[in-house]
Amino acid sequence: MSYEKVLQAENLIIGTKQTLKALDNGDVVELIVAKDAEYRVINKVEALAVSKRIPIHYVDSMKKLGKACGIEVSAATVALRK
Repeated sequence: MSYEKVLQAENLIIGTKQTLKALDNGDVVELIVAKDAEYRVINKVEALAVSKRIPIHYVDSMKKLGKACGIEVSAATVALRK
C-alpha cells in the first residue's frame, strides 16, 4: 500500500538525513520506513516521528522503496511533505 502512496506523491523527501531535517522543521505528514533498513540508520528518524506524532508506515524493501521514489538506489526512509 505505501509503495502506491510514494508513486502517487508529488512532494517526497527521500533519505534519512533529509527526512530528519524535514521532521525538525515540521514539514512531514507521513513517514515510510523500509523494514530491511539497518536499525542504526532509521532509529533517530523513527524516534523523532513518534515524538512529533507523525504516522509511520512500513514497507518490506529498501530497494522497492527507492524504485517507487524514482531513484536507482535503495531508500531507507521517505517522507511525504505537507
